[in-house]
Amino acid sequence: PLPAARERALALGADLALDPADPAFRDRVLAATGGAGVAAAFDFAGVPAVREQAVAVLAPGGRLTLVGLTDRPITITDGTLFSYFQKKLLGHYGSTAEHVVELVRLLGAHRLDFSGSVSAVMPLADAPKAVHALEAKEGNPIRIVLKP
Repeated sequence: PLPAARERALALGADLALDPADPAFRDRVLAATGGAGVAAAFDFAGVPAVREQAVAVLAPGGRLTLVGLTDRPITITDGTLFSYFQKKLLGHYGSTAEHVVELVRLLGAHRLDFSGSVSAVMPLADAPKAVHALEAKEGNPIRIVLKP
C-alpha cells in the first residue's frame, strides 16, 4: 500500500505496481493482462483483503499461494466460479531450517545481495525501536536487522 514500495517494485523490474486501495485495481490488472487475469498471485501479508483481491484477478486455472501466516479463516466468496474456472489455492510455509542454512551459504559465497532489502541495522538492545519503526512504517522500512 505504500507509494515507496510500489516505486521500489518498479525500479526492481515489476511490470505493474498498483495501489491496493484503488477502486479500479481489478480493472487495471485485467487491462494490463489483456483481460485474462494473472496466472499466479501470492499473499505474503496474511490479510483476508489481499486474498480476496488476488482471487478476483486470477485467470482461469490461476493459483493463489498463501505464504503470509495468519490465524484468520480463508473465505472464497464465489465458490462456484472458483471451481468452474479451475482456480487453485495453495499453502506454503515459506521456508524450513535447511533454507536458512542455504541462504547463509549463498550469502557467504557472495551469490546473493540482500543490501537493497535491509533498511537499517540496529543493536539488539534497540529491538523495541525497530519493531515500532516497522509497525509505524517510519522511513518506509523493508527489513531491519538486529545485531547482537
